[in-house]
Amino acid sequence: MKSTIVFVLFLVMSSCFVHGQGLEGFPDPTVQQTYTMHRSSSREATGANADFRTITPGETLTILDVDGPGRISHIWFTLNAPESYHLKRAVLRMYWDGESTPSVETPIGDFFGLGNGQYYFWSSPVLSVGTDRSLNSYFPMPYAKHARITVTNEGKQSVSNLYWNIDYRQELKPLPAGTLYFHAQYRQAQPNHGWVSDWYDNGDPRVNYRRNLDGKDNYVWFEAKGHGQFIGVTMSVLQNQDGWWGEGNDRFEVDDGAVPTVVGTGSEDYFLGAWDFGAPQSFLLHGSPVVGPELAGSRSSVYRFHLDSPIPFSKSMKASIEHGHANARSDNFYSVAYWYQAEPHAPFPALPEMSERIPALQAVGGPGNAKQPRQEADPQPR
Repeated sequence: MKSTIVFVLFLVMSSCFVHGQGLEGFPDPTVQQTYTMHRSSSREATGANADFRTITPGETLTILDVDGPGRISHIWFTLNAPESYHLKRAVLRMYWDGESTPSVETPIGDFFGLGNGQYYFWSSPVLSVGTDRSLNSYFPMPYAKHARITVTNEGKQSVSNLYWNIDYRQELKPLPAGTLYFHAQYRQAQPNHGWVSDWYDNGDPRVNYRRNLDGKDNYVWFEAKGHGQFIGVTMSVLQNQDGWWGEGNDRFEVDDGAVPTVVGTGSEDYFLGAWDFGAPQSFLLHGSPVVGPELAGSRSSVYRFHLDSPIPFSKSMKASIEHGHANARSDNFYSVAYWYQAEPHAPFPALPEMSERIPALQAVGGPGNAKQPRQEADPQPR
């Protein structure tokens, strides 16, 4: 009886999740689908078992190159490389309909929420990391004419093994008019530039009573021109200072409005925690899979998806968050923003050089931050 009740509750919750929050459900298996299913993979063409590719330093490997109309429904990766932080050294790019600049440009680990270059398990409807280094994306990625995906090795050693499966639908009809295209943009601040270094904690009156009404020094997740909708963000933090890295309010400026349409109350509040994050957790639309102690050198990773209510924009959007209350702190942030919009998109900021993407402690002063040269943080398990 107990197992029956649990199963019924699961079905009810699943139904509420798909229908109540407006997420796309699975296709009805009783209705014949009108697309044909295809896969681009790293399989060995001879039929042998070496189903991977090696990417030499500086090499760009094209892993998908197909004509449309179509839609990518699932991407799976796993990779192995001798260098530490190989997740930060390999760069993923996606191009739609023959565009010359990518709509997706991000280190491969950051795309899957692994912004500190370490592996950990987490799950959501659109991204998940499971088992031993299994990277999955379920973002729908439509294209009218053409889709191309590449991986570039910017490391000093070869990526020994890159495995991939990219499942895509070949549509028999053109995409509906007004279809929006998937975008993802990487940004980082190593470090953020706080305005004070001799504070003692978040309760310091100089920090606590500082006002920030314009958000001009916030950490920016992304800026877009055109029309579309913001879907979510993954963000990782490497603390350069002791204390709680949060207290930063999120801010969404839509259509060049002088007053932001959405302003939050703190970092953990935006990522749907409360009173810090407590312990690692992973839920459908939000989570904090990595929660470090409030000490210099610790790491945290968080995510939030607005699949229940994407944030639309008609002309432009700028999404940002404070680094500490009123931008007082000088920690490192690494993030990827995800959104859909009509093409063409505005140019992305230049991707930071590979050496600058490696998480590294910075000599910024403040609690717990000794005067030290820039140094690479302790490497994580590969």
